[in-house]
Amino acid sequence: MSVLQAKLLLDPGSDSLRFLPEGPYPLDGEGFDGEGFSWVAIQHGPTSTVGSVNIYNFKTGTNKSYQLPGRPGFAFPTDHGNFVVGCERSVGIFKLGDLSWHPFIKGVDSEVSGTIINDGLVWDGNLIFGTKDLEFKTKKAGLYLWRRSDRKLIQLRNDQICSNGKVVLPRDDGAVDLLDIDSPTRKVVAYRLDIEKGQIDSGRVAIDLANQIGVPDGMTMTLDGKSLIISLYNPDAAAYGRTIQVGLASRAVECEWQTAHSPQATCPQWVSKDGHLALIISTAVEHMPAERREDSYNAGSLYCWQTDQPYSISNLRKFLPIFNELG
Repeated sequence: MSVLQAKLLLDPGSDSLRFLPEGPYPLDGEGFDGEGFSWVAIQHGPTSTVGSVNIYNFKTGTNKSYQLPGRPGFAFPTDHGNFVVGCERSVGIFKLGDLSWHPFIKGVDSEVSGTIINDGLVWDGNLIFGTKDLEFKTKKAGLYLWRRSDRKLIQLRNDQICSNGKVVLPRDDGAVDLLDIDSPTRKVVAYRLDIEKGQIDSGRVAIDLANQIGVPDGMTMTLDGKSLIISLYNPDAAAYGRTIQVGLASRAVECEWQTAHSPQATCPQWVSKDGHLALIISTAVEHMPAERREDSYNAGSLYCWQTDQPYSISNLRKFLPIFNELG
């Protein structure tokens, strides 16, 4: 197994933005220059009820932050230069030009209280996303499919605690495999998802992470689709955070990226940097005791590990599509 050191890329510069960064995502489409990535600050502090969409520019080394009307779980760029955002219990279009919010899904998890939207992904024009229990203890969070063909919201599960990293892989039978993490279980579960029928099967354990230090959080995959890349949120004292690559066939850890002085890794994602493939890893301060901040002085920063592989945004779009904005 190889061990790689991700380099510190961005200290967001404020306690509010360091609290809970997640969801880095490559930028493309009208209104984006393809020279950076977006990320979300889920919550601007332990008692805050708002967060933001952020845009980091590789050329200038600067980050711009756009406050949202609530706490976001995900933000994906659209083909019109805006973002589709899961925010509190709604999903909508957030327009950067006038900072306006236009929800097209409302009432997520309407049958329970104390949950908000968390991680998600875009697949073939559809949205797949989950929610999380804010107390991180009750099996009441939902897993959802928003089907683009009829703009219908379908609940796939209603018994998760913290619905986190997600990956979709095509199947030979026309359906897809949805790989999903409910963080407290420490497992990656693979479901056969039939988007047309709006159904998943009972699922199977694809990867068991019970022997790993930390809780699995965000997830992406290698470009060949053979391995998963998973960030581990370690709430205990540690010299570094870990993001691991695990083979789907072998179930073995193949590679590890370390984030020095920031143990609470939250989310990995591939982006294009200077025409090459780069892995962005977000980390968080959330719940970290004050006495540990001296050693974990990079907590809440974003890290980068750049490869020499010549990939561009267009190459990444085969599994990281933009969202086609609603007309």
